[in-house]
Amino acid sequence: MRHLKNRGLWRRIRFAMAGIRHGLRNERSLQTQTLILVVVLIALLMLRAPLVWCALIAITSAAVIAAELFNTAVEQLADRLHPEEHPEIRIVKDCAAGAVLVTSLGAVVVALLFVLEVVAHR
Repeated sequence: MRHLKNRGLWRRIRFAMAGIRHGLRNERSLQTQTLILVVVLIALLMLRAPLVWCALIAITSAAVIAAELFNTAVEQLADRLHPEEHPEIRIVKDCAAGAVLVTSLGAVVVALLFVLEVVAHR
């Protein structure tokens, strides 16, 4: 079997999109984060946010979604390799969940700073 990196770009993009679809169909937290992202994008459009704020929010939103996808991948792999409860596997899963929490908190800080700037300029 050919290694993934030796496949064409469009095929690799299809694999990535399949992973995103799987996460959106099966992971409630990814669904929630995506819904929040849509609401935030609508708010940015309505408030006509400066491009620098759009960039900051895009970066933090992408980080949160990526962290959710990594968390899903880690959980899926850990459950496949070791289906029964195991303390070391639990640590791996908890660390992946912690990464989601850290990126989400970073996104909340960016959102709060954005709101403070909007209020200060009104």
